[in-house]
Amino acid sequence: MILIVDSGSTKSDWIAIDNTINQLQEKMRTKGLNPAIISEKKLYKIIKKNKSLYKIRSKVTHVFFYGAGCGAENSKQLLLSVLAEIFIHAKIEIEEDTMAAVYATINEKDEAAIVCILGTGSNCSYYDGMQLHQRVASLGYSVMDDASGNYFGKQLLRDYYYNHMPENIKIAFAHKFDVTTDAIKENLYKKKNPNAYLASFAEFLFLHKDSEYIMNLIKEGIRSFVKNQVLQYQDVLTKVPVHFAGSIAYFLQDEIKAIAKEMNFTVGNFQRRPIEGLVKFHLDNLGEINQL
Repeated sequence: MILIVDSGSTKSDWIAIDNTINQLQEKMRTKGLNPAIISEKKLYKIIKKNKSLYKIRSKVTHVFFYGAGCGAENSKQLLLSVLAEIFIHAKIEIEEDTMAAVYATINEKDEAAIVCILGTGSNCSYYDGMQLHQRVASLGYSVMDDASGNYFGKQLLRDYYYNHMPENIKIAFAHKFDVTTDAIKENLYKKKNPNAYLASFAEFLFLHKDSEYIMNLIKEGIRSFVKNQVLQYQDVLTKVPVHFAGSIAYFLQDEIKAIAKEMNFTVGNFQRRPIEGLVKFHLDNLGEINQL
């Protein structure tokens, strides 16, 4: 049995497949397993709490784990020790979450591509067919993350309070969300995951794309992302496709394609949920897995 895991800081998706390419059950979910911010004891407790997952632990032969916080070697080793203790018969491979986006979007294992993530946060990497290259170190949601959910949420809140929204959009925004100063400050400065809170406002974009104001906001965000991230790879940009993963990218495909034409690069695939592309990738390479 093979386990494929796509883990963020807030949630982790687990899918089990057997050696005959059958998915064994529905997708399982646990809390996020970010080893950079969660203790070894807590990591173990989170996995054990999912009874369906813990029940099959002895049958698992391979674990392919892609997660936030897995870039640093010490964090990676911490998680490895936890997974090895639970899945005692399994060979375990751990990679950072960026590789999940790569494997979920490329067409062939050795395909070179620029791969972008536009979800709660955003980033951009170049995969040369073997190794990942990242030319911009992320400073997190408060400084970077152009065109992400939290970026657009922040822009909407700023425009609401600075009175830059058209009146009809402002009324609709206030009707859908609690935009009182107390509520906003509570979520931004006192509660956990302010980046996810900001990203929750991004849904408003998809509901009001007929508004010129919203469309301009979307396109300016995408242009900023392309300028600051995608154009870092100008030396290969005309030679490889640019793939996108994440919900924001998935729902803004038309706008991304328009900006791509405007800024002269070729758009490749869109994958809303990396876990789905990961399953296909590993099934396509099942022969190699069985040789591990």
